Amino acid sequence: MLEIEICKIKMKNPTMLAAGIMGSTAASLNWAARSGAGAVVTKSFSMESNPGYANPTTVEVTGGFINAIGLSNPGVELFKSELEKLEGLVPAVASIYGADPEGFKNVAIQIEGMVDMIELNVSCPHASGGCGASIGQDPLATAKIVTAVKKAVKTPVVVKLTPNVTDIVEIAQASEKAGCDAITLINSVGPGMRIDLETAQPILHNKFGGLSGPAIKPIALRCVYDVYEAVNVPLMGVGGIRDYKDAVEFLYAGASSVQIGTALYYEGMEVFEKICTGLENFMIRKDYDNVSDMVGMAHEI
Repeated sequence: MLEIEICKIKMKNPTMLAAGIMGSTAASLNWAARSGAGAVVTKSFSMESNPGYANPTTVEVTGGFINAIGLSNPGVELFKSELEKLEGLVPAVASIYGADPEGFKNVAIQIEGMVDMIELNVSCPHASGGCGASIGQDPLATAKIVTAVKKAVKTPVVVKLTPNVTDIVEIAQASEKAGCDAITLINSVGPGMRIDLETAQPILHNKFGGLSGPAIKPIALRCVYDVYEAVNVPLMGVGGIRDYKDAVEFLYAGASSVQIGTALYYEGMEVFEKICTGLENFMIRKDYDNVSDMVGMAHEI
C-alpha cells in the first residue's frame, strides 16, 4: 500500500531522511533505514573537506530551528568510505555541492554507482566558501549545474531548490529543461537570526542561519503546489513534516515523497514508523489503494 517508485527507484514507503540531519555517517543512515525510512539522504558533501562554521551553529526558535553549520563535511574521499558501509536496506541519496558546475560534476563522478540518486544542493542559505543559495537563485546557473552532472553520470539527478527567490517555478522549470530527474522542495528559509538578551550579541557564530521546522511548512507546501503545476518530474516535499497529516498535505499538493528532518529532534527516529502507520490508516479510511492515488489531489476540481 505504501510502496512508491521515483526515478525507477522503488521505496517501501514515501518517507525519507532529509539531508543534513543524522546523515554524516553510515551508522546514522543505517539507523534511519532500520527505523522505517523509505530512503535516506546524506549530509551534503563536497570535493574537498570544509570545516564549516564554529559553534554555536544551531538555536531553537518558535516553530523550529535556525542553523548555520556552513556545509561542514570531510570531503568526498572520506565520505565514500561511509557510503561503502551502507547496509543497502533502503535506497540511498547523496546530497552534494560545489562552487560551480565543474565542482558538482567532479563530486558526482566520484560517487557514481555508490548511491541510487544524487541530490544537488544548490540552495543552502548559510553556506561557507561561496557555495550558497545564490547559485539556486539563478535559473541559468542552476541549469548549468544540472546539465554538467547529467552529462557526467547515469545516476538519477535531483535538484534541491531554495524558497528564497521571487519565482521558484522559474528555477524548477530551468532545472527540468536541463534534464533533472526530480526536484526537492524546499531547503531552509532565510537566513534569519536570534540575539542573546544578556550579551546583546547574535547567538549563532555566523550570526545568520536557515530556518527549518514546522514554521516553514506553509511555505514549503505552497512551493510544492506551484511547482507541481509547472513541471512533469516527480517532487520530493520537505519542510516541517512531523506527522502523517503533514505528509498527506504534501502528497495532495503534488509531492511523490516526503523528507523528514527537524522532526527527528522532536520525535526521534520513531517518526518514520509513526508517519507510515498514520498514513496507512488514513489511506484505508479514505479508500486509497496506493500513495500515487493521492499525489496532486489538491489540484483536481
